[in-house]
Amino acid sequence: MENKNSIRIRYITITAMLSAVAFVLQYFEIPVPVMPSFVKLDLSDLPALVGAFAMGPVCGVLIELIKNVLHLAASQSGFVGELCNFLFGAIFVLPAGIMYKKNKCKKAAMIGSVAGAVAMAVLSFPINLLIVYPFYENFMKRELIIGAYNTILTVVHGPRLTELWQCLLMFNVPFTFVKGMISVVITWLIYKKISPVLHGQK
Repeated sequence: MENKNSIRIRYITITAMLSAVAFVLQYFEIPVPVMPSFVKLDLSDLPALVGAFAMGPVCGVLIELIKNVLHLAASQSGFVGELCNFLFGAIFVLPAGIMYKKNKCKKAAMIGSVAGAVAMAVLSFPINLLIVYPFYENFMKRELIIGAYNTILTVVHGPRLTELWQCLLMFNVPFTFVKGMISVVITWLIYKKISPVLHGQK
């Protein structure tokens, strides 16, 4: 049986390792055909979700914090992007980690992770509206931002949008939910295989 020092060392080691993986994944951004070019998909929340399941919700949040602190050196958003990435990630992994910690079963993990994806999607609306896109408007007029969304809608003959909040509600909220669920699915596919390593089992 592990003593407290061993548990502490393993906690720090796993948090550091998963933070490093998350930091690297943050640079692998994938363009999404149904989103404007300045909105991209990355899987850097995946290690944080794994950490939240393996070591608890605080570990998941720490991974989100560390990866974004590391990313500050390469920030192109005046730290706004890193702040919002941290907020999104923390909102995502907390429910999953808390529910799984209280009841370590597959059902609790699934409900918690889906709840996290929903919470991240819902709260992405005010965060994008009040923090992220006001920053974008320093470089691109709001009309051009809305125009980028309307360009996509013309392909499918969708309605013309006139307000930023409409764009966020139609595009960003569903995108954020799907992004979260991709991490959930991948975590479910790999967690059982890597869980023994994370818990120090042979």
